Amino acid sequence: MKKALIIFVLFPSFILAQTNFEKAEKLFNDGKYNQAQLVFESYLKNNPNHLKTLEYLGDIASHNKIWDKAVNYYKKLKTIKPNEANYYYKYGGALAMKSLEVSKIKALGMVGEVRSSFEKAIALNPKHIEARWALIELYLELPGIVGGSESKAIKYSAELRELSPVDGYLSRAHIEEYFERYEEAEEQYRRAVLIGGSKICYQALADFYKNKMKQPDKANKVWEEYKNKKTIK
Repeated sequence: MKKALIIFVLFPSFILAQTNFEKAEKLFNDGKYNQAQLVFESYLKNNPNHLKTLEYLGDIASHNKIWDKAVNYYKKLKTIKPNEANYYYKYGGALAMKSLEVSKIKALGMVGEVRSSFEKAIALNPKHIEARWALIELYLELPGIVGGSESKAIKYSAELRELSPVDGYLSRAHIEEYFERYEEAEEQYRRAVLIGGSKICYQALADFYKNKMKQPDKANKVWEEYKNKKTIK
């Protein structure tokens, strides 16, 4: 009888908590991030280790480019659940963005943790595509003296091709474009279009023609090709 009474007393509070979380989640899904943040923060006070709430708050902070807050939320997530690959990926991404806002010396000191976070995401989930993309970008942007490496970027691009041929071709095109090997980049983009045929693939090729090759006519032809393909379907 006493147990039943406790359940009866606590049940309304449980329903209210659930309602608040669902309300915040709906606001988030509707793109009302600032409103969602307030409700999530209120919910978190009584549920400090609620994983999804922490993740939503981290995502909102990332959206608002408040990288310190994003890093803290994602850090707590990977502490609570250290076997979740995506938490390491998001933590590494937020930390990388934070490094762009600090001094170069401090940023260099953060590189190792950024890299190891992405590597940990892959170790936990060998099929993690986004973490490989992040490592490719990292190895391209870093000076060689602090770990930048074209060969390592190519290595992760090759792994992407095994997991997702489209991502493999797009990432290799990105590498070739970065080093201004435009003929090779064009070939890789074309292969991505042929294999994937998605708007993203056509967008990448069109942007390449327009921004790198300074050939707006070719960019327009790419979009015509995409539109015709959609019409035929």
